[in-house]
Amino acid sequence: MPNKNLPRIIAFYLPQFHPFKENDEWWGKGFTEWTNVGKAKPLFKGHYQPRVPADLGYYDLRLPSVREEQVKLAKEAGVTAFCYWHYWFGNGKRLMENIFNEVLTTGKPDFPFCLGWANHSWYAKNWNSDGTSTNKLLIEQTYPGLEDEKMHFQFLLQAFKDSRYIKIDNKPFLYIFDPINIPDEYIKNLKKWTKEAGFQGLYLVANISHPSIKKESLFNRGFDAVNYQRLNGSSNRIINKMGRTGRGIYKIISTIKGFILHRPPRMVNYKYFYHTLITEEEKNENVIPTLLPQWDHTPRSGWNGSLIVNSTPQYFYKQAMEALHAIKNKKEQILLLKSWNEWGEGNYMEPDLKYGKGFINALKNAINDYMADK
Repeated sequence: MPNKNLPRIIAFYLPQFHPFKENDEWWGKGFTEWTNVGKAKPLFKGHYQPRVPADLGYYDLRLPSVREEQVKLAKEAGVTAFCYWHYWFGNGKRLMENIFNEVLTTGKPDFPFCLGWANHSWYAKNWNSDGTSTNKLLIEQTYPGLEDEKMHFQFLLQAFKDSRYIKIDNKPFLYIFDPINIPDEYIKNLKKWTKEAGFQGLYLVANISHPSIKKESLFNRGFDAVNYQRLNGSSNRIINKMGRTGRGIYKIISTIKGFILHRPPRMVNYKYFYHTLITEEEKNENVIPTLLPQWDHTPRSGWNGSLIVNSTPQYFYKQAMEALHAIKNKKEQILLLKSWNEWGEGNYMEPDLKYGKGFINALKNAINDYMADK
């Protein structure tokens, strides 16, 4: 029998909307996520830029009142939890930790949460006219060994013990951005220590961002579930069947098409694209589908950024319905929403001047219609 409970919708949450020391050093004093968002320019006729926040304005996440207002909007949309991006670079080095630290220590907002470990190095990218890029390392992701693993786990354990923390069968839910480079020993220790701390285990979820990554290999390493990021060409099933050659051909065709049409080469139309986000794989119990309202990376990377045009609340409603129906017979009815507030990637649910609460209402309506059909 289908599960009659409301689905769990966990939204990725970026804690970056305030100045901090490293950003001042790398980009200039006062730099925040809003810097790129505010200076964005349309690259072609009809390009929706800049994107201006409406109800919450250009907020500062250091204000508890802002975080409370975000939760009100999230609840209105049907979002049931935030997945706070967590940065641990090794040897105890964290970034933007103050936002989540306050959430943890104050008990506010009173809203379920989990952590997503963004275990990747940070680079400053310079884009060249030929589409290539050069990278300058800002901070490196490292895995120094056992003592650092223990230190990291002690922090995680504080979060796991919080009554608001998302758990699956008494297993804390932990999302790993880069499951390929994390050492096997790290995975084994985190799972072992979580169990020793009194939980049933650790529910590890792997991000799959490239078609060459096979979920079976991740399950063999100790992951419990996977989540596919099917953005742009990597979602094209015909091309992916051709492997690296197919992806190379796709890139060449996209570049030529962009040159002819005077459009960024890495651009797709949401009207046709959203169907590719949910496949037969998403119906498997150990695959968590993705909700994707909109995407536009050009505020960060300009002409070479990936973007999805025609991403309207009406089409997002349809994508949400497809995602919801993919989980209707699952024991764990979970969707990952990418994202709540990634404004620099044009990937957000929060109200803006163009659509207002359009995406919030679209998700709410999809959930209501889905539950009525169950």
